[in-house]
Amino acid sequence: MMSVRIGINPLTWTNDDLPALGGDTPFEQCLSEGKQAGFAGFELGHKFPRDPALLRPILASHGLALVSGWYSSRLLERSAEQEIDALQEHLHLLKAMGCKVMVFCEVSDCVHGDIDTPVSQRPVLAEQAWPLFCERLEAVGRYLQEQGVRLAYHHHMGTVVERASEVDRLMENTSAAVGLLLDSGHLTFAGDDPLAVLRRWGSRVCHVHCKDVRAEVLAEVKAQDSSFLNAVLAGVFTVPGDGSIDYRPLLAELKPLNYQGWLVVEAEQDPAKAHPLTYARKGYRYLDELVGSLGL
Repeated sequence: MMSVRIGINPLTWTNDDLPALGGDTPFEQCLSEGKQAGFAGFELGHKFPRDPALLRPILASHGLALVSGWYSSRLLERSAEQEIDALQEHLHLLKAMGCKVMVFCEVSDCVHGDIDTPVSQRPVLAEQAWPLFCERLEAVGRYLQEQGVRLAYHHHMGTVVERASEVDRLMENTSAAVGLLLDSGHLTFAGDDPLAVLRRWGSRVCHVHCKDVRAEVLAEVKAQDSSFLNAVLAGVFTVPGDGSIDYRPLLAELKPLNYQGWLVVEAEQDPAKAHPLTYARKGYRYLDELVGSLGL
């Protein structure tokens, strides 16, 4: 009995931050091709209906589960109570669809959605802002835990938690109520080692995004001081097995942790350059073989 499941994010077909990418690709095509490629579930995208009564039969007709969905938090701008109020609709959808984690990212002053702002200009949290931020995050994490959905904090390029040192700080100042989403691509882009972060915080990892990086493109976009979206358009990301990240030691590290969650292929690319079904199949095949060989 395999304990991990392999899912995909619809970014392969249609992009939330750059809606022009795959903008005309029908929602049903994403689902049918994802299923065809072998995936067991999808994360939410902007084309998904947010009403469980509508979404459930659509996913069921394709034999797919809902994995989770991104939530944009603003804990630097509002209280934990206000955040808890703001996330109710999203939480209701995730709970109704049987999701176990919420992909949670602090987006106050973030720059990853702005094509004209270099990712190097991202917000950095002032020393005195950390304790309150962690305190609020902890309160939301505890609330979600009571609701049966784990907060999976997503460190992300262009946001206040981007570097491994910031992940460390977040983890050190919160309890296990705050889970960690490990994203191999974002840590690599940030210049850090995802394996080292996994070894430090493996017990907190409750969700994994398998995003590979093309090292030569990463070097170019960093030299050009590119925005995050321009880096995406340049092809900095790809599916696991197609870039420079070695996933074998990463996934092997999950085994002694008895990781029970999802491995999600999340590789935002230009679908006009990276044929979605081809890349979805490539990512699935690579992870499926690795998971099998490691006994996950």
